[in-house]
Amino acid sequence: MTDPRPVIAAIRDGRRLDGPGAALIAQGLANGSVSDAQAGAFAMAVLIRGLDEEGRVALTRAMRDSGQLMRWDLPGPVVDKHSTGGIGDTVSLILAPLLAARGVYVPMISGRGLGHTGGTLDKLEAIPGFLCDQSQEQLQTIVGNIGCAIVSATGDIAPADRRLYAIRDESGTVESLDLITASILSKKLAAGLDALVLDVKEGSGALLRKGNSTRALAEALVRTANGAGCRCSAFVTDMDQPLAQSAGNALEVAEAIAVLRGKKGALRDLTLALAREVLALAGQGTEGLDETLESGAAAERFSRMIAAQGGPADLLERPEAYLARAPVVRPVPAPSGKVSKIDVTALGHVVVALGGGRTRAGEQIDHRVGLDRMARLGDEVGHENPLGFVHAADDVGAEIAIRAVQDAYQIAQDAQSGPLIRHRVDADE
Repeated sequence: MTDPRPVIAAIRDGRRLDGPGAALIAQGLANGSVSDAQAGAFAMAVLIRGLDEEGRVALTRAMRDSGQLMRWDLPGPVVDKHSTGGIGDTVSLILAPLLAARGVYVPMISGRGLGHTGGTLDKLEAIPGFLCDQSQEQLQTIVGNIGCAIVSATGDIAPADRRLYAIRDESGTVESLDLITASILSKKLAAGLDALVLDVKEGSGALLRKGNSTRALAEALVRTANGAGCRCSAFVTDMDQPLAQSAGNALEVAEAIAVLRGKKGALRDLTLALAREVLALAGQGTEGLDETLESGAAAERFSRMIAAQGGPADLLERPEAYLARAPVVRPVPAPSGKVSKIDVTALGHVVVALGGGRTRAGEQIDHRVGLDRMARLGDEVGHENPLGFVHAADDVGAEIAIRAVQDAYQIAQDAQSGPLIRHRVDADE
């Protein structure tokens, strides 16, 4: 069979996706024999009808096998982490060098912004000279020498996902549990990992907002990964507020650097929790992780990784010299009270509207713009304490963004936030 239309029709009509059908779609995505229209129709059929567990595994394996599989010959385990995406989530920039400083190896294959969420690669490209595109040989050299690298998927790694990832963004199918599972794991399994930890976001800023959907995704990811031979567990984490206080590419890089230099807060706390989890999955000790971060060992690996991928060697010491700043910075006025609720997705759309994200694949973004010093749940706000600061390219964009941020926040006389980690899916579940 070479025609993808019967496979698409079968999913549309509620029939199962089998191995040959999944292989036909994945290979067609990779070699171009499946058109954009057919790929969009396939994605929409999967979104509406869904796949059973067998179909999800078949699609994941087919997308993994659409390209080359990486092999490693290293003295320690090869591990990684993946987040389903949120606002202010710059964990990867801290976690990869932290794990490398502990003697494990992290070939982190990341993505760009998807929908309202920011992308790790877009953030890194706010650093002058940084090259996300590395060949497999270059990736293996950097990881072997430094212990970590953060790169885009090459044309050889899960090429079916490289194409479907962009089509999901354009076709309104980002939220599909099955496509999210296949997208995440096809790249991760192709990277030859020994262990993987997943950060599945839940709340108003998550791709899947409802708790039952979020936990179903976490369970599907863990079962699929473990079934394919990769030790994997997942945290379901809070996205009813931004993880960090910044949203926007250069601003988030600056905050990640601040954490590497000692800043406390939720971003640091979650990074340490994920590091402990994946080290345990890989059979490594977890004691003294705080000290590894505070000693500067993780910061040193970060600097080496940035330089190895084309960025400035002294970024950690002088971030203000390299990270571009928006020409307009304005506070967001707030009524007096405490932050009781945040529409985090709306904040993500503010960043996109400012130019810090994409509305279609391939669109250029403005790394300077975004939000910072954002108020968190339970914070006191008012005349002296704004909701945050808008970084914009011009006054008109700043004024529109200010109103949108105000609309995204609810203020009450009493409020508090919930736990950072809401649920855990064990590798053996």
